[in-house]
Amino acid sequence: MGKRAGMQAKTNRYGYFFVLPFVIVFLIFNFWPTIYTFLLSFGNLEGLRVDFDFVGLANYKRLVTDKYFWGAVGNTFIIWGLNFLPQLGLALLFAIWLTDVKLHIRGKNLFRALFYLPNLLTAASVSLLFRSLFGHPIGPINQILMKFGLIDKAFNFFRSGTASRLIVAFIQWWMWCGQTLILLMAAITSISPSLYESAVIDGANDWQCTWKITVPLLRPMMFFVLVTSMVGGMQMFDIPFLITGMHGEPDYKIRTSAVYMYNIGFQGKTNYSYAAAISVGVFIITTVLAVLINKITEERKPRKRRAFVAEGGAK
Repeated sequence: MGKRAGMQAKTNRYGYFFVLPFVIVFLIFNFWPTIYTFLLSFGNLEGLRVDFDFVGLANYKRLVTDKYFWGAVGNTFIIWGLNFLPQLGLALLFAIWLTDVKLHIRGKNLFRALFYLPNLLTAASVSLLFRSLFGHPIGPINQILMKFGLIDKAFNFFRSGTASRLIVAFIQWWMWCGQTLILLMAAITSISPSLYESAVIDGANDWQCTWKITVPLLRPMMFFVLVTSMVGGMQMFDIPFLITGMHGEPDYKIRTSAVYMYNIGFQGKTNYSYAAAISVGVFIITTVLAVLINKITEERKPRKRRAFVAEGGAK
């Protein structure tokens, strides 16, 4: 017994050695930068200074009343909403089709690869691609629209705030819809076939099986997709930053919170402390929203009915 315990302790020590590289990398490149950002938000480091003075909550007071910050947060949610709603809807629709054994769709693996392929492209290349496609005045999209008589003259998409937002939202949808599709397909394939067999025996059709079995059992995965998509949306940076002039043009309509943080911290006055406060503010907003979404979407336990007993029996 003692020899077995000694071997177990020796095995555990080897486990610590294998985990140690990850822990070291995590502490250096993730944990410490997070703590340093939090500490930096309480100072006044900017420009070429190497030290900073403690200013307390001054940066956060400025953040609460900063209309440009809240405008960037609003832009972030608008673009994310325009991207996420069609992304989840279409991914759910295709996931149900591709996992339905009755349809006998050939080449399912090919469809999965084609849907996921845009996710493998770099944001810089995608930004340049769509900037060229919607270019003014000789971009391919303008040429096609004029050829079919849909517009009389070339339209400058990147001078329109609405068009720019729709383009960025479409790019985000195009790049991430494949990942959502793969996750939903994995969740659907994990549902027991016996549930569908029992429903069919009871007389349920395909539509009822989908809405009464598949969709309710996908709630945990859809909640995961919602939260991770929201976190990623709050960190949306590369596409809005690269597709126009690196400041969220036109008229700052596609300047997200991450782009605004970069503009403050690394362009102009390079106010690192205020940029750190912006990042902490985005973190707080994301955390609060994740908790609220969890509270709203969690399954509610049925209330227990109180038994009222009178002299004549139970009522």
